[in-house]
Amino acid sequence: MPTRGITERLADQSGLRPLWIAGRLLTRYPFPDPGAVTPAERGLALPWYPVIGLVLGLVLAAVAFLLGPTVLARPAGVAAALVLGLWVWSTGGLHLDGLADTVDAWVGGLGNRERTLAIMKDPSSGPAGVSALVLILIAKFAGLEALIGAGDAWGLLWVPVLARAQLPLLLLTTPYARPGGMAADPARHAPAGAARLVVALSAGAGVVVLGWVGLLLVGAAALLYWLLRRALMRRLGGFTGDTAGALVELTEALLILVLAVI
Repeated sequence: MPTRGITERLADQSGLRPLWIAGRLLTRYPFPDPGAVTPAERGLALPWYPVIGLVLGLVLAAVAFLLGPTVLARPAGVAAALVLGLWVWSTGGLHLDGLADTVDAWVGGLGNRERTLAIMKDPSSGPAGVSALVLILIAKFAGLEALIGAGDAWGLLWVPVLARAQLPLLLLTTPYARPGGMAADPARHAPAGAARLVVALSAGAGVVVLGWVGLLLVGAAALLYWLLRRALMRRLGGFTGDTAGALVELTEALLILVLAVI
């Protein structure tokens, strides 16, 4: 019998399967392939989302640090462009797609729930969605350029963590707006206790490590979450996978700009 590869053997370790599922969903990194995934397992992966954010943050912060003034001393704009490109590649544009679909639907839906949901299912992007993508990438680039130029690249580590901690919070506190869809299974099968714990740990760790800066980041993320959730409940009566992706992108852009200006 041929010897199986190490990633296949790792994927068979049932205790780590939720981590591999989360990693394969949220990044393009070479996490072991878990094979066929059940709806319940998609829910069990939810508490691992901030951990995947930590992995992503470590990669981005390390590259930003190496390109910054302390090591390779590349121009801040060039370094920011490279890190931003890595950031987009690392996620496969998953959340950017959600942002574009959400903005298109929000503008074109004209306040109507059914029309908004119908537009959100359309895979093509209109002018509003494209404009949102351009603006969010400009915001991230500007924040990265400021952080790298100031030699504060390691603060970037917390941005993906806190952004992905928004996802368990959203799924636990907000009804799903329609049956089916990418986020339906995690919302239905998520272990509430573990998900709440990881959200609290993510916020608490940021405050402990960064002090008042961490407190400011957590407060900014919480305010954005509250505003977006209120808008979603008023328009849709819940959330969708696309709006969850939009929440991640908006949180990341907000937090990196907060870091850049304090």
